[in-house]
Amino acid sequence: MKFDNPEDLIQLTPLWKGERFENGRPKVPEDVLRRIRKITLEEAWGPLWHRGYTFQFEGDFKIVHPDQVMVGRAVTAVMVPKRPDLHETLLNYGHEQEGRRGFFNQWVIDSLVEDDVVVVDMFDKIHLGTYVGGNLSTAISTRTKRGGAVIWGGIRDNQQVSEIKNINVYYRGSDPTAIGDVTMVGMNVPTRIGKAICLPGDVVLGTPAGVIFIPPHLAELTAEQAEKSQVRDVFGFIRLKEGVYSTAQIDASWPTALWEDFIQWFQNDEAAAEYRHLSWEKELEEARRNEQDGHRSDVRL
Repeated sequence: MKFDNPEDLIQLTPLWKGERFENGRPKVPEDVLRRIRKITLEEAWGPLWHRGYTFQFEGDFKIVHPDQVMVGRAVTAVMVPKRPDLHETLLNYGHEQEGRRGFFNQWVIDSLVEDDVVVVDMFDKIHLGTYVGGNLSTAISTRTKRGGAVIWGGIRDNQQVSEIKNINVYYRGSDPTAIGDVTMVGMNVPTRIGKAICLPGDVVLGTPAGVIFIPPHLAELTAEQAEKSQVRDVFGFIRLKEGVYSTAQIDASWPTALWEDFIQWFQNDEAAAEYRHLSWEKELEEARRNEQDGHRSDVRL
């Protein structure tokens, strides 16, 4: 058994075809992370749910900064209750064979880089289950710049942690005790957070409603579909205010004429400027095909 094993990470994430970190963890591009910071949880949830990823959300958290969105790449850890023989074996292995220092939680935090989020299954342990306090949260802030932590367990030093503004922490409860009587049995492995599952390299989107884990191979698609929904809403609000279309027309499948109006607006209106990396050929072609199929049906009738 090895901690943070590159062969395991590559085996676990075969659908990811992009760049990876040295340890094999998927490295979703910074531009995709930036785009995901601008979308809502529900916009991220839809593309995952419809593709069978139905256990990606967990909302039963306390949040250090409830109004602050958190986005980053997952670094995962799994903790279990302490059993002396297992505990000593794994702690000694990490120190002697892998050159790690300190306790298990320090190993994980020492591995973080910019835009990372620690995701820890602490089996909902709060008393003697405080994965981070003021010092380790400061280390997370320094290493990740704008990441944070999702902890299915406890934290301590809440007053100090709340003063760290550039990261966010999602947690189950607070306790003044330090971490104890726990053993890490996996680092960068599949991790259960409540009713959700997170894999290393998932994009973590934390919002006031909770946390959703976006598989890396679906991250760009999720951002794109959310952005398309957003800019169509902007167009729809404008045309509704102008009285050009009814709500029924805006909410239904768009015919070719409406798509052409939208694309003309999209290419020229300043309100659409930040979305111009998007393409609409597939949507326009589908509308034309649907109208042609409808016309052929009418002719047969």
